[in-house]
This record gives sequence, structure tokens and C-alpha cells, in this order.
Amino acid sequence: MWLAVSLVVALTLSGSSAVCPCKQEELCQPVQQQHEFEVFVFDVGGKAWKFYDWSHVTTIAAFGKYDAELMCYAHSKGARLVLKGDVPLSDIVDDSKRTAWITEKVNLAKSQFMDGINLDIEQAVEESSPEYYALTALVKEATETFHREIPGSQVSFDVAWSPKCIDKRCYDYKAIADSCDLLFVMSYDEQSQIWGDCIATANAPLNQTLTAYDQYLGMKIDSKKLVMGVPWYGYDYLCLNLSQEGICTIPKVPFRGAPCSDASGKQIPYSTIMKQINSSMSGRLWDEIQQAPYYNYKDGKGDIHQVWYDDPESISLKAAYVGQRSLRGIGMWNGNLLDYSDDPVAQQQSAEMWNALIWKKMYIPDNVL
Repeated sequence: MWLAVSLVVALTLSGSSAVCPCKQEELCQPVQQQHEFEVFVFDVGGKAWKFYDWSHVTTIAAFGKYDAELMCYAHSKGARLVLKGDVPLSDIVDDSKRTAWITEKVNLAKSQFMDGINLDIEQAVEESSPEYYALTALVKEATETFHREIPGSQVSFDVAWSPKCIDKRCYDYKAIADSCDLLFVMSYDEQSQIWGDCIATANAPLNQTLTAYDQYLGMKIDSKKLVMGVPWYGYDYLCLNLSQEGICTIPKVPFRGAPCSDASGKQIPYSTIMKQINSSMSGRLWDEIQQAPYYNYKDGKGDIHQVWYDDPESISLKAAYVGQRSLRGIGMWNGNLLDYSDDPVAQQQSAEMWNALIWKKMYIPDNVL
């Protein structure tokens, strides 16, 4: 795989042009359209993209194997297809190595007729460390280079659900936001560090989620730089004990200094949740404080589990905030986690999840909320 990529880069650097794989040559041109509202989709491979709601998709971040057919189709719909960008920060503290990495990614994007890059760098960084400054420099230089080399291209950067050094990611969020086109805020895995009781709670509780956006906006980050990320998956926790009040005590699994974390559970896709919930002990329950659904079930050994997830109701509440605060858009991790089979019930469930993303556009006037 590395040899193939290196060969493509070498051919590009030597002046050779890649052959357009699309039936129409113009589909290999970079997308120039600037969408007022972004629906940002992470795709992890396969052909699930054929069933996405393309009436709303504006950007696809390709986290799976490159698919020329997807590129051609996305461009036919006016949607961008961007690379995944991940690099150890120790590799880009050196200026020359940083420039070389960016050059490699730009040439790869060109050879694959792609429209930018999504920088997904979730490493722990200490404030004012060499990596702290190198990360900001990477975003700035990558954005300038992509914009120069691929007109109309987009550079986005993935950030934690809150700017408060979550998981020890102490970044210069304001400078990074100013340097790139979009911040994709990963408003999920919000229990990655549990400092209080080791109990199962929502993956993305509403008040906590929205308070974090207030924190980003309070840093004078332009609202039009923020894309809200929502989870299309949940967490399945084994309960050491389930109290009469429904509180599920979970095993202690530490993470980056915290005594407990959501690593105690396992991530499960929305498609699995929808199949499991009807045979669960409790059916769908709703937590009024966290504004999130959950349910309890027994496994084959008789052990009780509690599953917390997001569904159209909880996502619509978050999408309403996107409209209220005029954020740039919304997206999800990830587009492949729905059931795209020909089952009518599954089709309805998947359509409702897509529709929840644009609920605010349909129902929330500016003077409401």
C-alpha cells in the first residue's frame, strides 16, 4: 500500500497526470461550490455511501480505502471528498518534515482528484510544548498549501467535544480555528474521562454538549467555523450492579488520568441497537436530565447490560442548537452505522436519522429558542 502511494506521489511530482476515472472528465475537477450549510459525513469504506441521503451531504471524509466511484459520485452531487490526515506530532515538530508530510498529502489528493483533507490528530499535547506549536503550524501550513494547490479545497480539523483539555488534548483551539476552514467538534465519547461515580451515562448528554459549544464560542471562535458532530452509535456497558433506580455501576477502566472511562463499555452501531432494543428487558427509556435514550438487557449468561445511544429525538435537540447559534453545520461518526438493507423498518429508521440532522432547517425559526 505504501509503495503504491509513493509511486502515485512520485508520478505527480515528476509532472505526470493521473487518468480521470469518471465517465465525465469534469467530475475530476475540484468542487468549487461553497455550501452555506455543511453536512459532514465520515465514511469508513465499503459501498454504504450509495444509500446516503445525498440531498444533504456536502463533504465526505474518506477514512476507508480510496474509492474512485465514490469520488465521481460525490462530485456529481456537488459534494467534496477529502483525505484523512493523521500523523504523529513528533514527526512534524521539525519544519522540513512537516512541509514534506503536507506535500505528500497534497499530491495524493491531486492524484485521486480529491478536495482537501480532514486532520484527525487526537494525541495528548501539553500547552506551550513543542508539539503544541507544531500542531498549530501544521494546520496553518496545510490550509495554505491545499488552498494554493487545489483551488476550492477544504481543510478541517477534528477537536474534542470541549476545549477544556479533554483527554489531555490542550491545543491552541482559537489559532487552529482561525487557520483552517472548519472545526469538526466530536460531540461524542464524552465519558472518555469519568471523574465521578463509575456509572453508565449518556455518550453525549445534551446540556454538557451544548455548554461545550458555548465554551468554543466564548473563545471568539467564529460560529461559521464549527460543525457539530453527533454519534450514530452507542455504548453497551456491563452492569456490576443495576440499582432499583436504574443506575448501572460499571467496571473501572482508567484513561489519561481519569479513574473510569467509556472504555469500560463497547461501541455498538445504531443498526445493532435498533435490532436489539425490542427484545430488551426495558424497551426504550428516556433520561430527562441527560435528554438521551437508553435501555437494559440481559445477555446469554444472564448478566445485565445498559446501552446508551442517540436517536432522532436526541439528535434533533442538538440540531436545533446548530440553527439557533448559526453553526456551520452538522455531521456524524459515521455514515456507515445505519442499516441500509431493503427492510422497510430499517429504511424508515435510517431515513429518520438522516432527517434529524436537518431538523433545525425545517422547523426552527431564528426567533425561537
